[in-house]
Amino acid sequence: MTNSEIIYGIDDRPPAPVAGLTALQHVLASFVGIITPTLIIGGVLGLGSEVPYLISMALIVSGVGTFIQARRFGPVGSGLMALQGTSFAFLSSILAAGFIAKGKGGGPDEILSLIFGVCFLGAFIEIFLSQFLHKLKVFVTPLVTGIVITTIGLYLIKVGMTDLAGGFKAPDLGSLENLALGGSVLLIIIILNQSSKPILRSGAIFYGLIIGFIAAWFMGKVDFSMLADMDLVAIPTPFKYGFSFDVEAFIPVAFIYLITAIESSGDLTATSMLSKLSIDDDSYRQRIKRGVLGDGVNSLIAATFNTFPNTTFSQNNGVIQLTGVASRYVAYWVAGILVVLGLFPIIGGVFQQLPKPVLGGATLVMFGTVAAAGVRILATVEMDRRTMLIMALSFGMGLGVAAVPDVLQEMPKLIQTIFGSAVTMGGLTALILNSLLPKEMK
Repeated sequence: MTNSEIIYGIDDRPPAPVAGLTALQHVLASFVGIITPTLIIGGVLGLGSEVPYLISMALIVSGVGTFIQARRFGPVGSGLMALQGTSFAFLSSILAAGFIAKGKGGGPDEILSLIFGVCFLGAFIEIFLSQFLHKLKVFVTPLVTGIVITTIGLYLIKVGMTDLAGGFKAPDLGSLENLALGGSVLLIIIILNQSSKPILRSGAIFYGLIIGFIAAWFMGKVDFSMLADMDLVAIPTPFKYGFSFDVEAFIPVAFIYLITAIESSGDLTATSMLSKLSIDDDSYRQRIKRGVLGDGVNSLIAATFNTFPNTTFSQNNGVIQLTGVASRYVAYWVAGILVVLGLFPIIGGVFQQLPKPVLGGATLVMFGTVAAAGVRILATVEMDRRTMLIMALSFGMGLGVAAVPDVLQEMPKLIQTIFGSAVTMGGLTALILNSLLPKEMK
């Protein structure tokens, strides 16, 4: 992107219609990502009737966390349009903690008490690490962050394409009807994104999703019957399920906090780049330090108010690039929308009915732009033999475990938890090789 393609910069205040429309697109891009980890955890651990409340808390805390990141409170917050949401990276370690509590005969309250207890204490690891990130620039270089961002995008593309085809394990996966619906949304976004009119370009994702939603309604793919069973209002209650601790459950969660600090650094770097801010000076390093600290504080708030750890969302970088709106003031609108969705579950329930093919048509292009942002960072790195070797091994290891998840099935559960993620494996490989390989390889 050139400077002229940014319609509103980081400190610009877009008119209310533009800000509101852009915020809606950020929410639509992230809504499913925010609630899906809760749906998965609730289903696997058998949390039953607690799930709607947990979803509401996930939305409210995401809104509060987004506001903290954008508004900045002292040393906390990046000051970027960096949307916070429930992190997928913690899924396996949280499930492991839940099974520990369940194995001891615990019900939903005991399970959630242990999960939120270890997540609360683990957040202090990311808070502590954030204070030293600016001193780790020799390790967390553009090469490492570029690899991490590219891996995130490439890994998420599979998610977008699966949704476009109908969703994971859908009985009609890959049907002509699903492909036509998702492909139409994708085509609308591409066409509107080429418009010279800011209102059309900045609303491309939103218009594509709305048109797709209406089309899905006429195709019989939308069902609002479940809305009748939802509570009218959800009230946040600190540590509603109690607070407990287990060291065996804590170790995997603690390690993932270390990894998310690196992932968040990559996401915030991409956001900085797309917002036309420097990514190689002291202001950049301070921005990343404050942003990762914000991640830790937001995860602390998340555990306190009964939801799972938060982190910056990669897909919203795609919204920034597609709309040309990088203003952090849009985040205030995003925060307000998410809090309202959380307080009134029935509103969120409507968005929850967005069919997978419609969502996939939008997320496919957004996840692709995340990967492209990583490639742009890598393009600034000198492509010598050492760099090529690090990239080859990092992508090979990271995308390898994603393509063949059974490769670690004979390993201990802790190893599977830590290295089963494409981003974790690829990021650690890049970090270790970049630290150990000599700078001049003859």
